[in-house]
Amino acid sequence: MADLKLVNVVKCFGQHEVIHRVNLHVQDGEFVVLVGPSGCGKSTLLRVIAGLEPVTGGEVWIGGTRVNDLDPANRGVAMVFQNFALYPHMSVEENMAFGLKMARRPKQEIRERVARAAEILQLTAYLKRRPKELSGGQRQRVAIGRAIVREPEIFLFDEPLSNLDAELRGQMRIELSKLHSELQTTMVYVTHDQMEAMTLADKIVVLNSGRIEQIGSPADLYLHPANLFVAGFFGMPKMNFLKVRAAAVQEQRVTVRSDDFTAGGLEIPVQETAEIASNDALTLGVRPEHLTVSPPHKGKGLLTIEVVEGLGDLTYIHGVTPAGNRMTVSVKGFHDFKHADSVGYDFKVKDVHLFDPRENAIRVGVAG
Repeated sequence: MADLKLVNVVKCFGQHEVIHRVNLHVQDGEFVVLVGPSGCGKSTLLRVIAGLEPVTGGEVWIGGTRVNDLDPANRGVAMVFQNFALYPHMSVEENMAFGLKMARRPKQEIRERVARAAEILQLTAYLKRRPKELSGGQRQRVAIGRAIVREPEIFLFDEPLSNLDAELRGQMRIELSKLHSELQTTMVYVTHDQMEAMTLADKIVVLNSGRIEQIGSPADLYLHPANLFVAGFFGMPKMNFLKVRAAAVQEQRVTVRSDDFTAGGLEIPVQETAEIASNDALTLGVRPEHLTVSPPHKGKGLLTIEVVEGLGDLTYIHGVTPAGNRMTVSVKGFHDFKHADSVGYDFKVKDVHLFDPRENAIRVGVAG
C-alpha cells in the first residue's frame, strides 16, 4: 500500500493544456473518486498517474518515490479499464495469470495469487470458463482480478462499470466497496456518474476543464458545495437555482429579492458579506427534497406543473415559475397532481444555498 501525491501537475497535448497545475494527496488506503463531466480531464489525469501519459510539468509521487521517469510496470500500480480487454481464447484463470507469467513469476506463486483473487471476487467456480461464458459483471470481476494478482500499491479504475446495465452497476458498486474494505489498498477511481462517486468514495475530487473545483467527503460536497458548478453536479434531481438580487446587505444578513417570491424579499443569515454588494446579482439554490408543496400563494412562490413523475416512494413534480425558472420538488409517496395545476412551493431558509456573482458559495447560517 502507498499514498499518492500530485504536485503542480500539468499535462499538455501539443500547445493545448488539458490539466492545469493539479495538486492532490491521496492517503494510504483511501478510496478517492475523480468525478466530472466528459472532457474534464479525469481519465487523462489517471493515465498520467499510471505512466501511460508523460507528465508535462509537476511531479507524481507514489509511496514517497518520485515516479515521473518510471515506466508503468515499475510504478506499483494496476489499472482496470472501461473495456474488459480479456483474451477470448484464454480461461478466466489464464487471463488472471497472464501478467504474472509475462513477469516470469514462479508457477506456485502464480497459482496462489490467482486462487486468492478468485476467492475474493467469488470467481473460483468460473476459473476454467472462457470470457464468452460469463456475464458482463463476471467479466469485469475477472479484469479486476487480473489487477489484484499483481498486488499493486495503488489500484486505478477508469470508468470500469460504464459498459454494464443499471442492475449490474449497482451490484458491482457493492462488490467494489467490499473489495476495498477487504484489501485496504489505495484506490483512485474515475467516473462521470455522481451516484458511483457518492456511494464509493472516502474522498471525492471534482474536476472541471482540467482544474479541481473542490475536494471533500461525499457529505461535504453535497451539503457544502464550494461553488455553483459543484452544487449543480451533485444531486438527483439536481439543485434548483433561482436568480435573485441583493436588495440589502448588512453584517451577517442579506435580503434578496426575486420576481418569483410572492412576498418580494427573503432575509438570509450568512457568515460573511465581504464579497456581496447591494444590487449584486446572486443565485439562490435549494434542493428538491428541501421544497414542500403548499396551496397557491401560501408559500414562498408559485409553480405551474409541467410533469409529474410517480416513483412509488417519491414523486417528482417538475414545474415552471412565473419568471420562467424551472423547478423540481421531491415529495414522499404518490400524489395526484396533474399537468397545468398551480401549486405553491415553500422551503426553510436554513436549507438554501447562496452564490455570489462569481458563482462561489456564501456560507448560509450564523457563524459559530
